[in-house]
Amino acid sequence: MAESLLIPQTTDREAIYESLVPQIAALIDGETDGTANLANVAAALKEAFDFFWVGFYLKKENQLVLGPFQGPIACTRINFDKGVCGAAYTRRTTILVPDVEQFPGHIACSSASKSEVVIPIFDRNGNVAMVLDVDSDQLDDFSQADVDGLEAVGKLITATLG
Repeated sequence: MAESLLIPQTTDREAIYESLVPQIAALIDGETDGTANLANVAAALKEAFDFFWVGFYLKKENQLVLGPFQGPIACTRINFDKGVCGAAYTRRTTILVPDVEQFPGHIACSSASKSEVVIPIFDRNGNVAMVLDVDSDQLDDFSQADVDGLEAVGKLITATLG
């Protein structure tokens, strides 16, 4: 297991994801503990991009429940019909929000969050098992490069799910 990440010294997020995704794959390869894997993925994304908040909400019964994350304290439970996380879960698709104040039903876990991207992560049966939630304290901070990179990370996580 690698004890440090090799992050290119660039602001080009596509280049950073190209370097980071294989490192995350190596980091979680062979580890069977899901919590450990999600914790390391959140830490790797936070370290590589210094996002305001990055973490996972896991489907538990009829809600999304806070899982491993990096950043300030967060909402513990989110209903499937609430916020960006609930919408990504229900719609089964990635949602990129340039300005969270403009998203109907946005949940303000932190007033410092300005933009957000949420990726649904599927189990091997095609059901949404969790969402990867990434927040920025800057407006319009995410692009298609983030969507593509985070979706690639999501596929790595899917491969580790039983």
